[in-house]
Amino acid sequence: MTTTRIGIAGLGAIGRALAKRIAGGDLPGLVLSAVASGGREKAQAWLREQGIDVPVVDLADFPAHADLVVECAPGRLVPEICRPMLEAGKRVMVLSCGALLPHPEIVELAKTHGGQIIVPTGALLGLDAVTAAAEGEIASVRMITRKPPKGLAGAPYLVENGISVEGLTEAKRIFAGTAREAAAGFPANVNVAVALSLAGIGPDKTTIEIWADPAVTRNCHSIKVDSDSAKLSLAIENIPSENPKTGRITAQSVLAALRKLHAPLRVGT
Repeated sequence: MTTTRIGIAGLGAIGRALAKRIAGGDLPGLVLSAVASGGREKAQAWLREQGIDVPVVDLADFPAHADLVVECAPGRLVPEICRPMLEAGKRVMVLSCGALLPHPEIVELAKTHGGQIIVPTGALLGLDAVTAAAEGEIASVRMITRKPPKGLAGAPYLVENGISVEGLTEAKRIFAGTAREAAAGFPANVNVAVALSLAGIGPDKTTIEIWADPAVTRNCHSIKVDSDSAKLSLAIENIPSENPKTGRITAQSVLAALRKLHAPLRVGT
């Protein structure tokens, strides 16, 4: 079996979960070859503690160490992570896919140099059905997200508009607009909406409402798609990871996508 070298950019909750599983030999044909982190010494200490022997490298040096890099970092770093790999004709798996919208040149880089950007399903569901529907005509895609207030606190949109989610006793709608607008205002919260839009009719036609709801303990997403091939009604409730902004299933989605790279049987488009 061909071996694919995997790099991880960012060692937060998701990056650490992935590093443990890949380094543990849980995914046949994949090896963890390098990581990058803003806190190099902290990252090195954690790797030693876990018994993981891989170098901590600069983002620009990833192409020399990895065939595919998984981005688990703040969205603002996506261009810096993607460019070196794509210019080398390699692959990047992007979780902070909202950061792709203001940087269309990243996709052009992949096209020009023969690289590839992979957006995993993440904390969503039904993207296979949406991409299938997009082969025909989709009339509308609507999404409603409900999250515990602490998972939304500090979002740029809330800060800029003076909206507080502290001390809520009932659900409060804090945003309604397009997926593109939501990605700009809630960069750490609604990458799911961007993934949905990229699978379907685009970020300017996909609409989303965001609610801060003190009655929920999970990150909840409901989606309605109306197309000429099917009407879809989808709902998911994600258990938060150590980071309340991110669902636990996100890391598992990445593992599932990576496992498909060398799987003898692939299920799903």
